[in-house]
Parts: sequence; C-alpha cells; structure tokens
Amino acid sequence: MPNASTTAADSFDRAWTLLAEVPDPEIPIVSVLDLGMVRGIHKEQETLVVEVAPTYSGCPATEVIELSIAQQLEANGYENVSVRRVLSPPWTTDWISDAGRKKLLAFGIAPPPHSTSLRGGFATLPVACPQCASLKTERISEFGSTPCKAAWRCTQCQEPFDHFKCI
Repeated sequence: MPNASTTAADSFDRAWTLLAEVPDPEIPIVSVLDLGMVRGIHKEQETLVVEVAPTYSGCPATEVIELSIAQQLEANGYENVSVRRVLSPPWTTDWISDAGRKKLLAFGIAPPPHSTSLRGGFATLPVACPQCASLKTERISEFGSTPCKAAWRCTQCQEPFDHFKCI
C-alpha cells in the first residue's frame, strides 16, 4: 500500500482514481473504468486485488489491460498487486459509463444502446451517426476496426463510422 498512515478506504479510493487513467489499448479515449471492466478492488492480506472482466472472452487486449492495471498501481506505490480475470457475470455494454459513452461519441464511435432497449429480440435498432446524428445509417460489415466494433456508414453525410457492438 502507499504508506502506513493510509487507511484501507483511502487506498481503495486512490486505486480507483489511478485506474481511471488506464486506457483501453484498442480505444484509448476510454479508460478501463469508463468501459466498466474493473468489477472490484479489495485487499487479501497484504495484496491489493483488482477484479477485471474482459469485454468478451476472446478480446486480444485483455492481457495488455491486466498488465497496464498492475503497472499503473505499482508505479504509484502499491507493492503487492494482483489482477484477477472475472468471467462471471460476463461483461456487458450496459457497464459502459455515461462518461464513456460520451467519449466514444465525441471520438466518432457510435456507442451501443442499453440492453433494456433491446427487449424486442433480435431486431436491429437504428444507429445514429456520430458525425451528424442522422438515423439514416447502414451497417457495412459486422467486423470493424477492432473485434468489439462494426463498420457503419451514414447515408445522410456519407461518413463511415464504427459502432460499438452491443453485448
């Protein structure tokens, strides 16, 4: 822990603050906290344990994210850090914070809808263009610039854009 006079609550609060600075390596404008990947922080004996849910099971950035979390905490005085992968419950795009959704949109990535808006089953909801906000959009490919995004195009402004897939 940072020092002997730091309380456990202060230490946890500081750890959360530090993790807000750890970017997602594939979408660096959002942090692991923005994406809702950090599920908890607790102490086991002298070890600070950070529980992380990968965005999906095959995410190629998971190990880099776990290493970045440990390095960020260790570089800021945490001596014994353990990052644990948590698969249950599985990560969902509902865990993306409102701030994270705004960052995605500002960067030109259409954020996913909340799953509560998907109650109609497998119907595709309209995706607003992050450039002009038009709903006159079409999916070009289910496969985008990263595995968690799909390629879309706006038929109004003609701009291509990524859409963060709803999981």
